[in-house]
Amino acid sequence: DVQLQASGGGLVQPGGSLRLSCAASGFTFDDYTIGWFRQAPGKEREGISCISSSDGSRYYEDSVRGRFTISSDNAKNTVYLQMNSLKPEDTAVYYCAAGPPPAWCSGSHYYPMYEIWGQGTLVTVSS
Repeated sequence: DVQLQASGGGLVQPGGSLRLSCAASGFTFDDYTIGWFRQAPGKEREGISCISSSDGSRYYEDSVRGRFTISSDNAKNTVYLQMNSLKPEDTAVYYCAAGPPPAWCSGSHYYPMYEIWGQGTLVTVSS
């Protein structure tokens, strides 16, 4: 089966850190864009970061730039999202997704290009 498995969510205090993982099975990341999305209660899903497996280019949404870092380990078929300086407004269910180019995440018009979605992992930032 072709699937993505997101993990690493949890409860963290404001200012804390978490690292999310997105592991692929049944396919390889080669030539895919891997994106991290999140959906907070009552809000629409938003793309916050993505990475091109072919050239390593990265994108960060303004609210996470400088705090979150996306990286990939193609040998392990896994993409990571290191989240530092977490804020309560980062609370959401985080999803990873894979799509062929020109999939990107800098606008919602790209979202339908993602073909494979993980199940989501909950991140709660609270004291």
